[in-house]
Amino acid sequence: MRSAIWTIMRKEAREIRRDPITVWVAVALPLVMLYLFGAALSLDVKDARFAVYDLDKSSASRALIDAFPHSGYFRRVRDIRNEKEISELLDRGKARLVLVIPEDFSAKLARGETANVQALIDGSFSATAMVVAGYASAIVQNYALARLRGKTGWGQPAPVTVETRVWFNAPLKSVNYIVPGLFAVILMAFPPLLTALAVVREKESGSVQQIFVSPIKPYQFIAGKMIPYAVIAFLEMVIILAAGIGWFEIPFRGNLLLFVSATAIYVLCTVGLGLLISAVTRSQLVAMLLALVATLMPSFLFSGFLFPVFTMPEMMQMYTYLFPARYFVEISRGIAMKGIGFELLWPQFLLLVLYTAMVFIATTLCFRKKVG
Repeated sequence: MRSAIWTIMRKEAREIRRDPITVWVAVALPLVMLYLFGAALSLDVKDARFAVYDLDKSSASRALIDAFPHSGYFRRVRDIRNEKEISELLDRGKARLVLVIPEDFSAKLARGETANVQALIDGSFSATAMVVAGYASAIVQNYALARLRGKTGWGQPAPVTVETRVWFNAPLKSVNYIVPGLFAVILMAFPPLLTALAVVREKESGSVQQIFVSPIKPYQFIAGKMIPYAVIAFLEMVIILAAGIGWFEIPFRGNLLLFVSATAIYVLCTVGLGLLISAVTRSQLVAMLLALVATLMPSFLFSGFLFPVFTMPEMMQMYTYLFPARYFVEISRGIAMKGIGFELLWPQFLLLVLYTAMVFIATTLCFRKKVG
């Protein structure tokens, strides 16, 4: 009995040595997940970018402005010169808050009247927008209390109040930003997995060897494999877009043709990633695990789908550029929620195209090496 068990153990050990990727996945994956989840997931809002449109330009307005970065929650990025810059900053996501101080701010304070300031907030992330609004309101309130100190009549109204306006998602409904982000996650979850398993299945059966010895060129093989799954993924996107608009009633403010164009590029990218995974694996189990680790998990953590990228540590923010889901989430939300066009989204389009081209080239080289 012991000899039988020992024989099976030796056989299994040999199988494991032949497939080191399985061992790597089993040993390293828990540590990778622990590090990534611990470093990337953060619900805190620190150093949120804010801009200032100060029409008063007085010592009183400067004191209020300085209170924002001194709180530790905001980082001042720009002084706005005209109203057009407000839309540009919020559309591009370069500022999460724009503080507008009217030109009669200090004059009203001097007369003992209540001065009002305005906080314009990017509502793309409803949870973050509520936190930012709360911080802004608290800072203005503390500023008002500081001006009341030393004065008689604590029952008098606060000298400064803040009016909060949320752009892009005024009701702060989470579904309005979750569903456009889900487009990227869903397309990163299933097409790569299907593609990777389809090719590895041919490897296990040995039928792929017929392709390697045939006159078919590697890029022709890759293109032939990509297109059918890309069509399936594109149809999948059309269905979930229709369901998102019809079922969840999310607003779609932008150009549908522009969104379809971005989807076509992203679909080719996700299907190409599945083929790249299939080129470096030999079993369906390993292909499935690697596809989940390389596509689905990063699309949740590093795309900005659930957690804003700007709340992550700076090193993690740079790390997010390695994943195409980040670019498509920005495109999807920019078109659906903000209604912005190609003139603002062209950097994301360019990066997505370059990423897709690199994936296609890398996959072709891997299969060419197999042929050689």
